[in-house]
Amino acid sequence: MVSMLPPDLRGERHSMEELASQSCLLPRYPQRFWGASGDFWQTRWETLLSTFEGNEWILYIIGVVLVPGLCFWGFNGLLLMVDRTGKPTFISRYRIQLDKNEPVDPVKLRQSIRTVIFNQSVISFPMLVILYPFLKWTGDPCCRELPTFHWILVELVLFTLVQEILFYYSHRLFHHPKLFKKVHKKHHEWTTPIGLISIYADPIEHVVSNMLPVMVGPLAMGSHLSSITVWLSLVLIVSSITHCGYHLPFLPSPEFHDYHHLKFNQCYGVLGVMDHLHGTDVMFKQTKAYERHVILLGFTPLSESIPDPPKKTGSALGPSGPLPHQ
Repeated sequence: MVSMLPPDLRGERHSMEELASQSCLLPRYPQRFWGASGDFWQTRWETLLSTFEGNEWILYIIGVVLVPGLCFWGFNGLLLMVDRTGKPTFISRYRIQLDKNEPVDPVKLRQSIRTVIFNQSVISFPMLVILYPFLKWTGDPCCRELPTFHWILVELVLFTLVQEILFYYSHRLFHHPKLFKKVHKKHHEWTTPIGLISIYADPIEHVVSNMLPVMVGPLAMGSHLSSITVWLSLVLIVSSITHCGYHLPFLPSPEFHDYHHLKFNQCYGVLGVMDHLHGTDVMFKQTKAYERHVILLGFTPLSESIPDPPKKTGSALGPSGPLPHQ
């Protein structure tokens, strides 16, 4: 296969990969692991290319649809077992919003599953298929040479920053009262979220906020299929974690986005960088949830070590009345 990227840009990209591989800032142990196993993965990749020679698009579909899809449904399948049965019981100790979704409403859950399957099959799949010729124009997703470990790290960082910017602004746009009522309200039917509803959204929102922020990075970088597969799988798993409703040990904290589902008008981004710059996390930073917004490195639930203050008695609406979008 011949790359559609102009020769001068391809040379620049390889130079950047070499620079990344020589950087002393990158972890040494992963470098050694990748160096020791690089030939193994390169051989496996060349075997796949030989198997699908002339039909690389099938390999592409496996990499961007099948593998990330299995990650999404495998991870959420485990979460659903807990949500529906409450077992194993020790996991319930890590629930963020206590006494909620115990168990999950089966009617509401079935409706959400149907919407998620629709979004994946009718929206995500065609968009990823359409992405293929554009990726071939900016690079070669099925290039015979695998990217280096260092280059994949660089790409993942850049993809994450692009997603943070695009998701923040598109998400905040959908919180405009007119768009919220017509589009984004569907996602916020779950004020106590579960992992599955990370892509439970109106079709317009799924395209603009879920798909485009994730696709722009690989397209702009002319990325290899291996990088794209890792990226899409990570996005789906991390998004499921941030919606799962459990602050589990050794996993990324879901407190930030869980607070967004609880209050609606705070914490619009993914990382929190854009929220910090725009001041849309001020209320969140005044809560115990902000103190709990760390990776749990032990087994004592943070809701026990950093509990919420006792609820104040009085009006259920609070001093400022109901939130505008509720």
